[in-house]
Amino acid sequence: MSVVNLLASRLGRNDEEPNIALAQRLASEENLADIQEIIENLSSKDKKIRHDCIKVAYEIGGLRPELISQYAIRFVELLGSRDNRLVWGGMTALSAIASVASEPIMEHCDQIVSAMATGSVITVDKAVFTLSILAAVSEANNKAIFPFLLRHLESCRPKEVPQHSESVLLAVTPLNKEDFLKVLRAREQQLTDAQLKRVKKIYKTLDKQPQ
Repeated sequence: MSVVNLLASRLGRNDEEPNIALAQRLASEENLADIQEIIENLSSKDKKIRHDCIKVAYEIGGLRPELISQYAIRFVELLGSRDNRLVWGGMTALSAIASVASEPIMEHCDQIVSAMATGSVITVDKAVFTLSILAAVSEANNKAIFPFLLRHLESCRPKEVPQHSESVLLAVTPLNKEDFLKVLRAREQQLTDAQLKRVKKIYKTLDKQPQ
């Protein structure tokens, strides 16, 4: 039986539970053939199947990123889709595999940045997380990406500052720490008490790190 028949839409369901269960099963079984079929159906003519498949894909990535890491370029391609669900789903998948597929994803950083410019809130959130992971992989990556992340933190909406700063924290090093702190301190006056509380937790985390 085709794995497609186990997708939520094929089962007449309007919730994501069947897709999550399928992802858990495929990850547990390391079923590469069925995972490949899921990836192939990201191009299905049936919109519901496409949406189910991207959900299954990034759920697998959250559990066992190495099982979908070979499809990094396919997820990058989704960033140019007219289907917003595939765009933010593709970015979510990239964020899940960034640590194990950094090299191929790094080659397409420009496409991630471009998707941020026009993407939904989820697309932007996951893009910042993906870029932060990539920037943490190597010094070369950090030099290429971190300045962009700082510019983003300087200009993003105040309500995005805490979450995005928490993501960028992954890429903070002794060499760029002060630049990072300078940006956050400059934005403090724009934050609510709750938002500022989250940012101050970042300060405490950095205080504990070796100089």
